[in-house]
Amino acid sequence: MTFNLQRFINSSFSVRLISTIGRVLPVRLGHSLADFIAARISSRKQSQIVRAVRANQWVARGETLEKEALDQAVRETFQNTARSLFDLYHFVQNPQAAQRMIVFDASFQQLAERLEFADRGLMAVGLHLSNFDLVLQWLCRQKFKPLALTVPNPQGGGRIEFEMRKKTGVNLLPASVSAFRQAARHLQKGGLVVTGIDRPIPEPPARPLFFGRPSALPMHHIVLASKARVPVVIVITSLRQDGKIHLMTSDVIEMNPHPDRDKETQQNAEKVLNIAESFIRLAPQQWSMSLPVWPEVLDLAP
Repeated sequence: MTFNLQRFINSSFSVRLISTIGRVLPVRLGHSLADFIAARISSRKQSQIVRAVRANQWVARGETLEKEALDQAVRETFQNTARSLFDLYHFVQNPQAAQRMIVFDASFQQLAERLEFADRGLMAVGLHLSNFDLVLQWLCRQKFKPLALTVPNPQGGGRIEFEMRKKTGVNLLPASVSAFRQAARHLQKGGLVVTGIDRPIPEPPARPLFFGRPSALPMHHIVLASKARVPVVIVITSLRQDGKIHLMTSDVIEMNPHPDRDKETQQNAEKVLNIAESFIRLAPQQWSMSLPVWPEVLDLAP
């Protein structure tokens, strides 16, 4: 029986172990352990998770990296991911310590001050950059009260993470037809809905361009924004050289109408993804997506 590294990493056992390590170890030791584990994982080049990260990093970095440079990029990506996981479990139960790590850039200030229901709804979308999970949970302990669309029916370690987010005040709504209806009503009432946009889905109905290639990314956020007639804003976290997580947003992105509904959805999705690309390019090693965004690239990356 072949060992499935990704399934092990996402298992209940692994998540509980990481949670325990995050709570008991000091930061310096925790980061050293994270670096060690990241090096071991990234060395397993034939595992599904490493192949996915390798393909994603190759495309995000312009498809120009040769084997050795791509090896290094993959190691750096796993290192950032492992450190972010440690920091999540180390700081999530200590809001005061987490607050000292988080910096609001000027672009985020207006969103931070937004009421739960405003004159117009807003679709906020996030990327797997830096430690978005920690920042969202910290924000939801404060007055920030979005409706957060998440993956349907989380299992194993995903269920543990789901319950942790609920305990820290995140208003989670697993994706389903009824959930999308609820999210649309929330937007129409002037509410804020948050969801991720860079987690690929199986058998996508359409493949919006991302970094110049047709991707397997979802477009539910565009459907919701168009239905509720609200704009989209990208929310980004970025770990800077000062050791702090900076929180920023894009400008507000209005949805452009088109007579063909399918073309309207895809064109607006690509408009949002084009802006998302620019944020990932600033620090591609912090983009931790470990599922293949472009499945056909798995066999193309060196």
